[in-house]
Parts: sequence; C-alpha cells; structure tokens
Amino acid sequence: MNTETIGCWAGLVWNSLNEADVLDVKQIKKITKLKEKEICAALGWLAREDKIKFEESEDNKEILITLAH
Repeated sequence: MNTETIGCWAGLVWNSLNEADVLDVKQIKKITKLKEKEICAALGWLAREDKIKFEESEDNKEILITLAH
C-alpha cells in the first residue's frame, strides 16, 4: 500500500459520493468493491483534504458520509 494507491481509492470513493450524495461505509463497499481497510484509508485521505463530512444516522448505528461543499 502506498500513497498513490490510496489516492486512487480516494478517487473511487469520491466519485461514488458525488453520484449518490450520502453513503455509509457498507454502501461505499458495495459500490466501489474496495475492502473495508481500503475504504478507511480513502476516507482518511479525503477527510484530511476537507473533501468529506461525517454525520451519524438518526438511529446512531451508521456513519453517513457526504461531500463537503
């Protein structure tokens, strides 16, 4: 795993969020076919760049991810 690879994963996640507006990790996994650890690395990359926002679902069981605008 290197930064170039993580950057590619981040692009997949960003594109998924751009299409769907709001997703949880399970949905991102289904759309991108990435493993959970790859999604976590990609989300960290995007969060560090202030490109995404996190919020809890109404039932507090899921973390919802959206693009920061």
